[in-house]
Amino acid sequence: MKYVITGGAGHISGLIAEKLLAAGKDVTVVGRNPEHLKPLEDKGAKTAIGSLEDAQFVKQTFADADVVYTMIPPNFATDNYRAYQQKVGNNYFNALKDSKVKYVVNLSSIGAHLKDRAGVVNGAADFEVLLNKLENVHVKILRPGSFFYNFFNQIPTIKYMGMMGSNYKPEAKLVLVDTGDIAEVAVEELLAQSFTGKSVRYIASEEMSAQEATTILGTAIGKPDLKWVFVPEAQLKAGMLQGGLKETMADGFIEMGRVIDSGEFMADYLQHKPQLGVHKLKEFAKAFAGAYNAPVQTPGK
Repeated sequence: MKYVITGGAGHISGLIAEKLLAAGKDVTVVGRNPEHLKPLEDKGAKTAIGSLEDAQFVKQTFADADVVYTMIPPNFATDNYRAYQQKVGNNYFNALKDSKVKYVVNLSSIGAHLKDRAGVVNGAADFEVLLNKLENVHVKILRPGSFFYNFFNQIPTIKYMGMMGSNYKPEAKLVLVDTGDIAEVAVEELLAQSFTGKSVRYIASEEMSAQEATTILGTAIGKPDLKWVFVPEAQLKAGMLQGGLKETMADGFIEMGRVIDSGEFMADYLQHKPQLGVHKLKEFAKAFAGAYNAPVQTPGK
């Protein structure tokens, strides 16, 4: 049985590939950079080097697969983030439709049930719609919470403004997840292939408020009184654009923050709550503290 894993050697895809190889499976890893895939290749993986925006490449890569793990990698360089997501999603859909693949495990996101109001998640929701149209293909859609490592983006805000924050309030409830817990679930589904038809599975490691998460991370860096602050949308967008984020992605994050603040983002999750994973934010906080305390690199050195 042939497995194809998209996402290269990323936080989740790399772990999935390693676990499948350890289980003795025939694994092809898809990525753009052969150097990044070399460690997996050394462990026995085959590699497919190319762009997921190349429809013919995706079609060729999926042609002889039996089981595929799909995910749409982030693209911070695109001027239209949702259009990029749709392009990759359509390439996946057309390749799967013309292949002999019988099982697909797809990485989507919490909030995808909102379809058009979840900001940067909208493209993942679009792809869910396409996957549900596949005939004679069993699909398991994984909807994890927000990754722990997204908090790394808050480090400059802590250092220069003495706070953490976004356009949702301190008491806003968050569903958080460690990439290790996502990989465990994905591998379980990829190996068992016990799902039929189209179904959704949520993945979470922690449930807590924005302020509770801030306190845990703040304590790890010696700032136990660190506060989560609600940031007005105009101010937040200006900061993201100044930081180099493209406008459509900045708008996407703001729209997502809006529905996190209202509680709509996790509404469907609350109806289908999973057992929480083994990894916890206090464990991640050690890595967060390491990144926070790392010396600043001077250009040219």
